Amino acid sequence: MHRPALRPIRFKALAIALCAVLLAACEQSSQLEQIQEAGSLRVITRNTPTTFYQDRNGDTGLEYELAKRFADSLGVSLDMQAADTVDSLYQQLSNADGPALAAAGLTVNPARSEQIRFATPYLDVIPQVVYRRGSRKPRSIEELYDKRLMVLKGSTLADQLRALQATHPELNFEESDSVEVVDLLRMVNDGEIDSAVVYSNELVVNQAFYPAVSVAFDLSDSQPMAWALREYADTTLLDAVNSFFAQIKDDGTLDQLIERFYGHSDVLDYVGARAFATHMQTRLPRYETFLRQAGDQNGLDWRLLAAMSYQESLWDPDARSATGVRGLMMLTLPTAKFVGVTNRVDPQQSINGGARYLIWVRDQIPADIPEPDRTWFALAAYNVGLGHLDDARKLTADGGRDPNRWIDVKDFLPLLQKKQWYSKTRYGYARGSEPVHYVQNIRRYYDILQWVTQPQSESRQQPAEQYHAPGILEQLPDGV
Repeated sequence: MHRPALRPIRFKALAIALCAVLLAACEQSSQLEQIQEAGSLRVITRNTPTTFYQDRNGDTGLEYELAKRFADSLGVSLDMQAADTVDSLYQQLSNADGPALAAAGLTVNPARSEQIRFATPYLDVIPQVVYRRGSRKPRSIEELYDKRLMVLKGSTLADQLRALQATHPELNFEESDSVEVVDLLRMVNDGEIDSAVVYSNELVVNQAFYPAVSVAFDLSDSQPMAWALREYADTTLLDAVNSFFAQIKDDGTLDQLIERFYGHSDVLDYVGARAFATHMQTRLPRYETFLRQAGDQNGLDWRLLAAMSYQESLWDPDARSATGVRGLMMLTLPTAKFVGVTNRVDPQQSINGGARYLIWVRDQIPADIPEPDRTWFALAAYNVGLGHLDDARKLTADGGRDPNRWIDVKDFLPLLQKKQWYSKTRYGYARGSEPVHYVQNIRRYYDILQWVTQPQSESRQQPAEQYHAPGILEQLPDGV
């Protein structure tokens, strides 16, 4: 008997069975196996100074450094994805197509325990209420009742404040997902809000930029910070994360990274004319010949190089920053290799390498930008990177100002610290205030050096004799 309909039915059934087998095989692959098969680790984070951002050295931030090391330990590449808000971070993690984790300065939050599992904590941070110096210092929850208090929406701190309202019904606070911690600190610093609640590590990293912000009191005891993963029956990824943190705790890597990002204050602030004058007497004479030679070879004023090296290292050839740059001109390893420096702590090599790199950076700046603005742009890019400088120049143009003038661009560079602005740029968050302070400090040091050395520079006397003249501290111009 001829039954033509049976063959397609059997074929369809076979196809369904085959798909079921393949799906079952996929389901049997553990999270860790899927990551290794894909060759990439997906990490959801936040674009903030305590987590993940770009500086002149490339991608950086504590969470980035940790995630990169974890990916390397798995033998896969790292795919960092920045979420706009805390809530969207958790949503992306919960809805991720495939295995992923969140490394974003998150504290363990019991309110999210139904959907999220937290790995082994790696850092303890303290929730702190901050206020503006000069205003009345709140010393308790009760003294916040009539204050404008703000916190990040979706954060553990917001949940903590809500819990406090059970015993403090008069406590009011605002939650916002249109700002980041840097915005909260700026708003307190500028008096736009009375107080904010942030974590201690966030304040430490940003304190230099917001000097009026101070701790009023600790909101509670320290809280553990940890990576977050979606709730799975399969714990292979969670186990791998926990094993990774156990290893870097044991071998000291974790302590080194925490010290790198939180244990030092960057050399950003103006050191003071008296300290600068003292160092002119005691340190600069050792390096003036090298500075003059590098200036002559690269067509730069040696005093500009001297001002740069003072801002970078305080004329200390053994200086080392929190991010690992070294020497008088604080060169990174890739930059040193790029400019042919084999020993970053050798003063002559460092000065020559820094001069060559500054010239290279300046050559990337549009030639139609006149001096001295082109040099100020080059200094800013030397500090923060060409990409972030381009972002600031575009923001300047969009704001109706001149992107070819430092006086205009320096007003827009700090906007790269504000979420409403850096979210519109190509390279994202940057410590935009840092290059502004960097350039302004160098200009001030340069002005002083010009004033002090002009007669000797013109007569080409022997280096450094003038710095040992009695009364040099008293010779500085008024107002310096």
